Amino acid sequence: MVATHDSTYRIRTSMSRRVEGATSAVVRLGEYVTFITRATLAIPYTLVHYRKHVLNQISEVTFGSKSLLSGGGTLGIVLAMSLAAAMMLGVETYRGLQLVGMTSLSGMLSAVANTRELAPVVVAIALAAKVGTGFTAQIGAMRISDEISALDVMAIRSIPFLATTRMIAAMVCVLPIYMIGLLSSYIATRLVVVWYNGESSGTYDYFFHLAMSPSDLLYSAIKAVFFAGIVTLVHCSYGYFASGGPEGVGQAAGRALRTSILAIGIFDVILTFGLWGLVPEIPGMGI
Repeated sequence: MVATHDSTYRIRTSMSRRVEGATSAVVRLGEYVTFITRATLAIPYTLVHYRKHVLNQISEVTFGSKSLLSGGGTLGIVLAMSLAAAMMLGVETYRGLQLVGMTSLSGMLSAVANTRELAPVVVAIALAAKVGTGFTAQIGAMRISDEISALDVMAIRSIPFLATTRMIAAMVCVLPIYMIGLLSSYIATRLVVVWYNGESSGTYDYFFHLAMSPSDLLYSAIKAVFFAGIVTLVHCSYGYFASGGPEGVGQAAGRALRTSILAIGIFDVILTFGLWGLVPEIPGMGI
């Protein structure tokens, strides 16, 4: 009888913990969704009342510690990642096409892959790793030192001031950074295919320009801007709700990075299908 009572007690305790865990997860999800919604809806208010802070954030996101070379700004990170990823794309593209005797189409795959997928994802991951984690640490440090509560006491709307300003800055400055990364991707892939593998430069350029279209560039830029907004909101929300002292802030930064990378992958698939359709087309080649 005692054993049966103990078993029943353990089962009830286990079920109670599971229910509490599920409830806490739903509550946290609601907090994050509410935070993202409030930060997004506060864009007009932020542009009117916090213009100077937005400009300061743009400078910080683009050039790091006011110096591109010594500060290790985002621009340098995107450039390095784009070069490395595009070189690997050129190597594997050429090797794959060489197996079927169609290396002349390397330029077409470079135009399509770099523009539609590689460049937006690379700049988003660079923002998450370099800028996003910094946002989480900054806002998390303000949370555990009660600075956010002080902002609320002073009648400063903390979410627009801390999150929306950073989101606007990231979405504004991601365009020039993205274009530089895209250009470096094109150059790196062409160097690998033409210079290293000896493919005809005329054939490469012909199929590259044939597959390239203004709509592809526009849709690719839309993806980059959208990714910048998502990354910023995810990292700011984790910093805003951080707890547990410096250790908790570090854990929040790690969780935010994992979440933002997962969100980039999910929304990349959604945006690719939404912008280019389920069946991709290359207008210049009639397919």
